[in-house]
Order: sequence, then structure tokens, then C-alpha cells
Amino acid sequence: MADRRLLEGDESIREEEEEGNADGSRLKQLGYKQELSRSLSVISSFSMSFSVISVLTGITTLYNTGLEFGGPVTMIYGWPIAGAFTLLVGLAMSEICSAYPTSGGLYFWSAKLCGNRWGPFASWITGWFNIVGQWAVTTSVDFSLAQLLQVIILLSTGGNNGGGYLASKYVVIGFHGAILLIHAIINSLPITWISLFGQLAATWNVIGVFVLMIVVPTVATERSSAKFVFTHFNTDNDAGIHSNLYISVLGLLMSQYTLTGYDASANMTEETKNAEKNGPKGIISSIGISIIVGWGYLLGITFAATNIPYLLSSDNDAAGYAIAQVFYLAFKSRYGTGIGGIICLGIIAVAIFFCGMSSVTSNSRTAYAFSRDGAMPLSSFWHKVNKQGVPINAVWLSAFMSFCMALTSLGSLVAFQAMVSIATVGLNIAYALPIFFRVTLARKSFVPGPFNLGRYSLLVGRVAVLWVATITVLFSLPVAYPITGDTLNYTPVLVGGLLLLTVASWLLSATHWFRGPTSNINT
Repeated sequence: MADRRLLEGDESIREEEEEGNADGSRLKQLGYKQELSRSLSVISSFSMSFSVISVLTGITTLYNTGLEFGGPVTMIYGWPIAGAFTLLVGLAMSEICSAYPTSGGLYFWSAKLCGNRWGPFASWITGWFNIVGQWAVTTSVDFSLAQLLQVIILLSTGGNNGGGYLASKYVVIGFHGAILLIHAIINSLPITWISLFGQLAATWNVIGVFVLMIVVPTVATERSSAKFVFTHFNTDNDAGIHSNLYISVLGLLMSQYTLTGYDASANMTEETKNAEKNGPKGIISSIGISIIVGWGYLLGITFAATNIPYLLSSDNDAAGYAIAQVFYLAFKSRYGTGIGGIICLGIIAVAIFFCGMSSVTSNSRTAYAFSRDGAMPLSSFWHKVNKQGVPINAVWLSAFMSFCMALTSLGSLVAFQAMVSIATVGLNIAYALPIFFRVTLARKSFVPGPFNLGRYSLLVGRVAVLWVATITVLFSLPVAYPITGDTLNYTPVLVGGLLLLTVASWLLSATHWFRGPTSNINT
């Protein structure tokens, strides 16, 4: 038996070595030498994307938006609709990821799909939309954690109506900075530690969802009826919007914002074993499982939400933070104290923390790859890798940029809310660009990898591009009337400004020196 175990162990080692050689060989064919530590499994790849998507983070953060614009109907039915189209986008991305498994991800794909003539320009546009969108995601995630900590402190000190402590915007930005600092420190550790944290994050998210979706409605003494949850459409809002269709569109933002960030698996492919297969598996599985557990979480929480106007009121115990008020009331109504609800908020806070941590990981890999190809100022500095195979400078750059973006909250929360939109719209545009090039310029020349959609490839790709184009327009519409400086939707301003800057920088400078992904094998 001992000899058999030894033989099986030797066979396992040989298989791992063969996979490692195949991964290294494929990366070399794509023009890069192996610099990052390749030690992630398919579980690690899934965990990274799943923890960035983090249904506890997205739904909790924008539950107010879902309640205000459409309420239960928009959330309960909007979630699977957004999820289905997101899965199509993920499938189209996975096919390209399998063909080009590099940390450059989206911008590398665009370059290869567009050929020598248009490749550098396509790579430049896609890369900057991707990296800015990722920074915006990290900004919004960690800022939402800072805001949740503010609410937890408020409820723990007596609540909004009991003289509780409501932190100022300067304290909140201080929380945000501290959270980013911790995330940067964790991401400076070897990738094996990041993998461990990522798997812990995925486990925490799954268990947390099931605990909350069962405990909260069970504890609540008053629960909504099935008719309310599945048929009530809330048209009462302070935005001056009365069109049911318009309201439904705005309510969809909650679902679409949550279901982003799954490109993390693509950005980690140079650290993933058998990347041509496991990268796509990470993308698809993270989206699919997020759709299922997210819908369950939405159902459970909405059954405990009985009074929408009160949940949204700034005069309630949680100062208008809807989910916090749901949790707090559920436990207070049964036990006379809301401590149990505060503990539930702590479960969400840990999930958001893990989400931000994984987001910084993904950000740093994109920055590392983009700077490796000379596309960023001070590129030679940002793509340096330490002895543990970690792009250490890119990690701290990602944390710093996210903190700078959050500083807009000191001037106006309206301007900061645009970060949520640019995280959704900007990142989805980056997702759609290589898919668009795949179904147009590379329609006949694309050579698929081990994972491919076969005869459905072009159809799925076209639907994915149309979906992203649709939500880009919808999420750029005004969110309140009359339109003033405080109600203006800054999404088209920011997205348009980013497009203008990237095109201008290309025409004025980058067109003369940027040639797209550049081999580093001989450096």
C-alpha cells in the first residue's frame, strides 16, 4: 500500500509538472516569460472572481436603490435577467481567455484580435477602460465598507433616534484609507496567502448568504407576504420619476453593479495552473453561483422588508441604510434589542472586506501587465516583481489610486456615486470591446483554445455586446428630475471624459511609441 501511495504521489507530481510546463510554454508563445508564481488552482481562480463579485457586497450597498426604484419586483425579477445576460458576457470572455491566458486579460485580447494595424489602438482603449474601471470598483467597495462601519457604530451607540454617534465624512474617508492600507499589506504577501484568503472569502460569502437569508426573515416578527415580494412594484420615489419602465431601468443598477468583477480570473491566469481551462472555469462558475446565491439572499431579505418608506427614511435607526434597518428591526422586535442585527451586519462587513481585498489583487495584476507592455507612466517601476513573485509596486499603486478616487466624497456624494456607475459601465465596456473585436474583425481568424462555444460563439458574442451597449445607454440616463447640479447623472460625463482622454493621449503621444503587448522573453 505504501508503495502504491508513493507511485500515486509521483504520478500527481508528474501531472503538475506537465501542466506547469504546458502553461509556461503557452505563455512563452504569447510573448512573455514566467515571472509571477504559478500556484493557483481552479478553486482559487473561482474564489478570486466570486469574492470580487460578492453578492453580499453589491446587494447590500445598492439595496436602497432597488427598493426605491421598483422595489421587490425590480429586484426579484431584475436579478435573474441581469444575471442571464451577464453569464453570456462571461461565456464570451471565457472563450477568449482560453485562447489568450495572460495577466493582461482584456487589453491583450483586444490587441491580438485586431491584428497589427488596429491592435495597439484597441489595446490602449481597452486597457485604460479596464484599469480605471477596476480602480473605481475598489473605490466603491471599500467606501461602502467604510459607510457600513459608520452605520454599525451608529446602531451600537444607540441608533439615529437614540443619540448614537454618526461619523462625519472625514471619519468615513479615514476608515476608507485604513481599509485600503490593510488590503495593500495583505496583497504584498506571497500568492499562496492570497489564494488562502480568497478561498476563505468565497466560503464566507456562501455561508454568510445562507445564514442571513434564513435567520433574518425567521427572526422577524413581521414578514411580507409572497404576493408583496413577487408582485409589489414601488413607484414612490423622491426622484420625480413616474414611468414604470424608467423606474425598472434604474432599479436594475443594483443587479448589474453586483455582477461585475469576474474578470479577476482572467487577470490571474499567469498564476493559475492549467490556465487555458481553469481561467474560463473560474469566470463562468463565479457568475453562475453568484446568480443562484444572490437571488436567495434577495428573497430572504425582501421577505423581512415590510415598510419601504420607513426603511428608506433618513429618520430611522440606521439613518436610511435600508438593509441595516431590516436587520436591526428584525431582532429588536423579537428580543427587544438589535444586537443580533448588528452581528449580521458584521458578517456582511467581513464579506465586503474580502471583496475589496480580492479587487486590489485583480487591479494590481492588470496594472502589472499593462505597465509590463509600457502603457503606463513609470512603467518600469510598476511592473517590478519581488522575490515572492508579487507585483508589489502595482499593488500599492492600485490602493493609492482607489483612495484618490474616494476623496471626491469630501466634495460631493453625488460625484462619488458616479464612481459606482463608472465601475459598472466603464468595466462592462472593457468587457465588451474584445468580444466586439472577436465577432467582427477576428470573426474568421480567431483560433479558440480548449474552452470554446463552437457554433454558438458568434451568437453569444453578439448578444453580449448588445447587452453592454444597452446598459451603457440606460445607466447614463438622468436619475432624478428636475436636473440640477445635485441630481445630474455624472456617468456619461465620466465615461465620456475617460474616452476623450484615452483617445487624445493616443493621438498626441501613444500612437508614436505604443505598439501593444510587447514580448519580455529577451529582457
